[in-house]
Amino acid sequence: MREVDRYLAGYADSVREQVVRLIEAGRLQAYLLDRYSKSHDVKSDADLREFVMSYKNQYLKKSSPLSKVIYDNKIHVIKNALGTHSYVNRVQGSKIKSKNEIHISSVFKAAPKAFLDMIVVHELAHIKEKDHNKAFYQLCQHMLPDYHQLEFDMRLYLLQKQLHVIQ
Repeated sequence: MREVDRYLAGYADSVREQVVRLIEAGRLQAYLLDRYSKSHDVKSDADLREFVMSYKNQYLKKSSPLSKVIYDNKIHVIKNALGTHSYVNRVQGSKIKSKNEIHISSVFKAAPKAFLDMIVVHELAHIKEKDHNKAFYQLCQHMLPDYHQLEFDMRLYLLQKQLHVIQ
C-alpha cells in the first residue's frame, strides 16, 4: 500500500505490515479514536503562540525568543512537513539579533491535542538542535516522554486522513 510507505518509510517492514492489516480490517480509525479522543481549543494564532510559549517557558527558558508562531495553511503535510522552524540572524548596530519563527500546519487545528503537543515539541527542539540527531530526540523526549509513540501515531492519523480522502 503506497500511502503506508509514504508515512512509515523509516519503519520496519513488520510494523508497516501490521498497519496494513489494521487498515484492511477497518480498525485504524477506531484505534486512533480510542487512544486520542481528546481535542484542543488552540484554534487561533494567538492561542497557538500562548500554547507554544507555555512549553518554551517550561523547558527552554534560556533559548532565543520566538518572534512569530502561526498556523500555516501553506504547509502541505504530505509533500513538505508538519511544521517549520526558521531563524534569521540580522546585524543591528553592533549586535546580532536572531529571529525564530514556528509555523505549524493548519491540519493540527483539528487534530487531537497529543499530536499538537508532539509537533510543538518537535519545532521547539529545533531552537536548540537544528538537525534530527540524538541530542534533538533526547530533547523531544525530555519535553514529552512519549514523543516517539506520539510521532508514530500522528503518522497513522495523517495516513487515516489521507485514506479517508481517497475513498
